[in-house]
Amino acid sequence: MDIWLIRNGEKIGPIHDYEIRHKIEDGQLEPTTQAWHEGLPNWMPLGEIDLFKREFQITRPYQAPSLFPEAAPSLDIGSPPPPSPTPLLGRRFWARWFDLSLYAGIWWIVMWATGRDIRSTLGNTWIVFSHYIPWFILEIFLIQHFGSTPGKWLLGLKVTNLDNSLLNLAASTRRAARVLFTGIGFGWGLLSLFCQVLSYFTAKRLGRPLWDYAGGHQVTSVPLRPERLIVFVFVFFAALMLQFIVVSPYIFEEMAAESPELKEQLEKNPAWQWHLPKRNES
Repeated sequence: MDIWLIRNGEKIGPIHDYEIRHKIEDGQLEPTTQAWHEGLPNWMPLGEIDLFKREFQITRPYQAPSLFPEAAPSLDIGSPPPPSPTPLLGRRFWARWFDLSLYAGIWWIVMWATGRDIRSTLGNTWIVFSHYIPWFILEIFLIQHFGSTPGKWLLGLKVTNLDNSLLNLAASTRRAARVLFTGIGFGWGLLSLFCQVLSYFTAKRLGRPLWDYAGGHQVTSVPLRPERLIVFVFVFFAALMLQFIVVSPYIFEEMAAESPELKEQLEKNPAWQWHLPKRNES
């Protein structure tokens, strides 16, 4: 969201809300600074705008520079702001793809067990909407109530607000939407790769991914526990194998249609086709 400010009698803007949060965290803006964004009827003090109330509650009070520092009395500036969270990029990356892989493995095995048409599903360009969106709906409630997901829990990660409180439903929903759009690009091939690379460099610059920076959230961590790491690796591998078992025969079948040699090899090894529904040859 774009914000306009009035400083020294001049209107400044537009400035994105996450930049305003950054300036508040650095003590560059005071709560009495007049601000406006689309939807407000008039200019308002920055500290009274709902978007930024939390930042002023947990951030060091604004300190105007003294004109006479040698004569300035000692001031109580309150508690220091919370330290900038470390990106934890490696853990966060693997936790995210663990969750998506676990969900995908379960999703594909349920599709096969209920007799769904795997061939047509694989050929559907819009599969990502039925594939990923249900997971992100589930993630919204997991983050809201527990601050974690299976992958994050196994790797000792937790999503909270900067004051360590859990996200409410609205904040958790906005965070999930940002991850879906800007974090993994709906899982669409090159778009997904581009979004992940962009997110990496953004997180390195801001200290946390854009979806947490814009929402005023943090991801805290505890030391990795060996038993959880073992479970993580085992379940991750099992989830990938579930997807491979269900999907790969259909992919190989399509490849065999264009390669007589591969088709002959597959016909000699029925293990590849144990669950393929028979085509109607008539």
